[in-house]
Amino acid sequence: MNTAIVHIDCATDSIPEVAEALAALDGVSEVYSVAGNVDLIAIVRVPRFDDIAEVIAGRISKTPGVVNTESHIAFRAYSKHDLEDAFAIGLPDAD
Repeated sequence: MNTAIVHIDCATDSIPEVAEALAALDGVSEVYSVAGNVDLIAIVRVPRFDDIAEVIAGRISKTPGVVNTESHIAFRAYSKHDLEDAFAIGLPDAD
């Protein structure tokens, strides 16, 4: 799976509507409303690397209310949840 993290600036009066529209797009797995320098952060997860451009440039950037995007392509994922799944052998916890 290929992942991109997309920082999104929106028209101020349309943040909730833009978030809902983005969350409904194929390839967008999550959308977060955040505090800081951007209004929203979207997580894009697609099977093929080439699909990232289609989702970001072809869908996210063209969503009404989106003013600007900045994309970050993930090289590798590090997650406690992934590690737990990788080392689990199906036995119940000893706790």
